[in-house]
Amino acid sequence: MTQEDDWDRDLLLDPAWEKQQRKTFTAWCNSHLRKAGTQIENIEEDFRNGLKLMLLLEVISGERLPKPDKGKMRFHKIANVNKALDFICSKGVKLVSIGAEEIVDGNGKMTLGMIWTIILRFAIQDISVEETSAKEGLLLWCQRKTAPYRNVNVQNFHISWKDGLALCALIHRHRPDLIDYSKLRKDDPIGNLNTAFEVAEKFLDIPKMLDAEDIVNTPKPDEKAIMTYVSCFYHAFAGAEQAETAANRICKVLAVNQENEKLMEEYEKLASELLEWIRRTIPWLENRVAEQTMRAMQQKLEDFRDYRRIHKPPRVQEKCQLEINFNTLQTKLRLSNRPAFMPSEGKMVSDIANAWKGLEGVEKGYEEWLLTEIRRLERLDHLAEKFKQKCSMHESWTGGKEELLSQKDYESASLMEIRALMRKHEAFESDLAAHQDRVEQIAAIAQELNELDYHDAATVNARCQGICDQWDNLGTLTQKRRDSLERVEKLWETIDQLYLEFAKRAAPFNNWMDGAMEDLQDMFIVHSIEEIQSLITAHDQFKATLPEADKERMATMGIHNEILKIAQTYGIKLSGINPYTNLSPQDISTKWDTVKHLVPLRDQMLQEEVARQQANERLRRQFAAQANIIGPWIQTKMEEIGHVSVDIAGSLEEQMNSLKQYEHNIINYKSNMDKLEGDHQLSQESLIFDNKHTNYTMEHVRVGWEQLLTTIARTINEVENQILTRDAKGISQEQLNEFRASFNHFDRKRNGMMDPDDFRACLISMGYDLVSATIHFSGQITLSKRSEFYVYSGEVEFARIMTLVDPNNTGVVTFQAFIDFMTRETAETDTAEQVMASFKILASDKNYITMDELRRELPPEQAEYCISRMTRYIGADGPSGALDYISFSSALYGESDL
Repeated sequence: MTQEDDWDRDLLLDPAWEKQQRKTFTAWCNSHLRKAGTQIENIEEDFRNGLKLMLLLEVISGERLPKPDKGKMRFHKIANVNKALDFICSKGVKLVSIGAEEIVDGNGKMTLGMIWTIILRFAIQDISVEETSAKEGLLLWCQRKTAPYRNVNVQNFHISWKDGLALCALIHRHRPDLIDYSKLRKDDPIGNLNTAFEVAEKFLDIPKMLDAEDIVNTPKPDEKAIMTYVSCFYHAFAGAEQAETAANRICKVLAVNQENEKLMEEYEKLASELLEWIRRTIPWLENRVAEQTMRAMQQKLEDFRDYRRIHKPPRVQEKCQLEINFNTLQTKLRLSNRPAFMPSEGKMVSDIANAWKGLEGVEKGYEEWLLTEIRRLERLDHLAEKFKQKCSMHESWTGGKEELLSQKDYESASLMEIRALMRKHEAFESDLAAHQDRVEQIAAIAQELNELDYHDAATVNARCQGICDQWDNLGTLTQKRRDSLERVEKLWETIDQLYLEFAKRAAPFNNWMDGAMEDLQDMFIVHSIEEIQSLITAHDQFKATLPEADKERMATMGIHNEILKIAQTYGIKLSGINPYTNLSPQDISTKWDTVKHLVPLRDQMLQEEVARQQANERLRRQFAAQANIIGPWIQTKMEEIGHVSVDIAGSLEEQMNSLKQYEHNIINYKSNMDKLEGDHQLSQESLIFDNKHTNYTMEHVRVGWEQLLTTIARTINEVENQILTRDAKGISQEQLNEFRASFNHFDRKRNGMMDPDDFRACLISMGYDLVSATIHFSGQITLSKRSEFYVYSGEVEFARIMTLVDPNNTGVVTFQAFIDFMTRETAETDTAEQVMASFKILASDKNYITMDELRRELPPEQAEYCISRMTRYIGADGPSGALDYISFSSALYGESDL
């Protein structure tokens, strides 16, 4: 910089101008020297020794000058003045016609010229308005600020200010509360000027540098004096505007930080609630203590269906929303240049996913266990009822047999009676052998009940043991009675052949009828039409044997009729009792009628079971028809959503609209899932556990549906984040399409992720030079080592890039991470240094800030936010209660120290 006007040694100043300059420059110097606790009275005399001149330069520049000479001799004063002049020259100012000797000698003209040079350099040169600076910039600033005011037309720095209205307009423009401009009159210049001087000195801390009378009475006021005084207004008001800008910047940064903290708190709360629910649910699903009754186990199954239908779906939505909130928060933090959010230990998205995976694993095992236990209890109930029925029939048959075998009626019987007793005993042995199979069946059923862990196994075992013990005793008694009868039989030889023949034929037939009645009343359990058809076939075969059985009955009854005929023919009086059997013709007829009555009842039971199995088959087909439609539909939608997420034909908004339409269609499709759930519930209530008409189970369809809901929500969130990134970083749609096309080209597996090698090739194909990015310092490397260095530098740069796009070392690069990297350099975000500089402005260049300053400059909410989080300032130059804004600014951006 050169002096604006060369200060001619021989040219005399206009006396009025010189008076104005002397008063103005003196006031200007004192406005700065008072900060150092001193002032000047006479501008020519007080600067002669150079001490206050050096002090003035230190105050206005904020820098330290060389140590002044303390002597009072002339050469000491010249040395001090030269130090001041050298400092002025070091700031780019070319001094013309001003030497240290003139200042030391008290040359008023040279002293005023030097002060004007200082004012130009330190008060006016740095003024910049719309690419204009110094005098032109200050003039343009005045014109912009006073343009709306009547009777004000600023064209220069002399006569445009004579009436005082321009100064009053400047004050009113920035502080309308200090002056009522509407009451000012153009014909009262002295009043206007004095009003401006008094208000500026009292409220704006601008000392009075001019006299109203001097300005009004001078045809052309001194330009330098006016410029000096007006520059004080610029710095006073420009500082206020700068403080306001700084406050706005801080408010913006704090608002972003508060919003991010709120999102973090919401994530922590939602993650804690979801993990707590999983923690409470897993022990319930891991409980494998079986109930003892079918009803209790079916209630467990109903509770599990309520869990899958009512309690779990909201948690699935919470898990999906949690992932979406986490991704959105990380995107906002990244776009605002904040460190990534790290949830509390155990609450990462991966931790929640692992917990959820464990829940689903336990859930699947629990359902399989429930169904197995229900089948087991069903089998147990059937076996227990069958055991009771066979035991009752056996006990009914053995009732009184021990007493009968223990009788000694043969000791007083006649020969025929003895022989009759012998035949009767043989018939009993035949009957006993026929019942051996039933005893074995009872024992086999009891053993199976024990193997299946029947809850009342002790009672079953006790009853079975009693029957076996009784059976062994019957065998022993039977053998003893046979021995006795054979011993007596040698003494008796008359046998009634007809009674014997009747007994021999009646006993097997009676056993056959007992077996037939037992089979006709036997309980059964089937699970398919084929099984019930097998029972119907067996029953038809049984009915086919009835004609032969009827012939046997008629033959047996014919023997009895022959006895009656012989007795009638020969006049034999019968006792009416067959000595060889307890079976009477009436018994045979009664049992035969019973068998004929049970046959149609058995037919009815089998037909009812056929109807039930047919109904079950209809349920299977109904479920299969729906599942075979819903399953492929879900798969198709998953593929279509995948195509939309990688399609570059349209804009992101078009992709979003398409995805929203898919989401709408999926939500509308929920009614089909509900209907399928209803069919599945009907099948389970009917105890249908298999379905050959479809490969889809309800579990498969549920998992597919949940994956579809998660995929559409996650895909929408990814596109929203891409839109957020595009808008925040000013990326055009064409750039996004180019990024997507390059990403899709190198995404060889078509899974939305690139391997590191594919990512490197993608960067090179897009013109990113991995070597040039890191070897700007390679000029000192010898030629023999340069090729090796290029390879090493490229690897180092690529490793650095991979830490940005894959911070978790997953080994893949997602499209969102790819876009973030490609647009990272264009981001315009606030930094910790910018926030720190803003706080420094509010603190008036101090290294600390007070609570009062924060509350005065910031809105109440942001001010209290800062006060609650700033640490106490520990420097010795701060007052009690001072706050450390430097560490606070660093903490906002995750930096421990700048």
